[in-house]
Amino acid sequence: MNVVVVAAHPDDEVLGCGGTMARHVANGDHVTTIIVAEGSTSRQTSRDSKSDACNLSVLKKSGLRANAKLGVDDVRFLEFPDNRLDGVHRLDLVKALEQVLPDLQPSCVYTHSAADLNIDHQLVHEAVLTACRPFPGQVTHTILCFEVASSTEWRGAGSAAPFVPNWFVDISAHLEAKASALQEYAAEMRAWPHARSLESLEALAKWRGASIGVGAAEAFQLARHLR
Repeated sequence: MNVVVVAAHPDDEVLGCGGTMARHVANGDHVTTIIVAEGSTSRQTSRDSKSDACNLSVLKKSGLRANAKLGVDDVRFLEFPDNRLDGVHRLDLVKALEQVLPDLQPSCVYTHSAADLNIDHQLVHEAVLTACRPFPGQVTHTILCFEVASSTEWRGAGSAAPFVPNWFVDISAHLEAKASALQEYAAEMRAWPHARSLESLEALAKWRGASIGVGAAEAFQLARHLR
């Protein structure tokens, strides 16, 4: 099976479904990661990719190493502006994905939840649903939306539909690989008790696992599934 993970920023793919990615690889599936925005430049007063080239290069290399630890060797960087996707025409986002996805022929696509606070996450979610719209002959039969610690749970009550998972993947055998991959994103991680700490993410995986009676799990919202 061909699987594609579409993440807004470097680290979102591992935070959201790193264990599931490793499980797919272990099952013999081909996994491709698409990272839409460059990361890092939103920390500047104004975007300047040239002056931030060193940090962007380091972050890209971190992404390649992190994915390699999950068994993924196909990582695509679209390099849209970080945390500024609301300044990009949605059609441009959709077309960028439409240029990549047909060659990959994904049966299953993982991406962000619309419930996230981060604007890039919301817009990537919408772009994926548009690029994978169910016209005749569409090969993508499953779209699953993951949660990202420090975004999904930070959306205020009443400002959007909450993340309520209805699809779980047992990652008990792959939690260690996910933690190892996140260590490659050390600059993006935070110390406990931040939501984006290794301790927090392990606790979340165990809680999601306990919710369904396994040692560790990742939780998703099913956007579409064709049997």
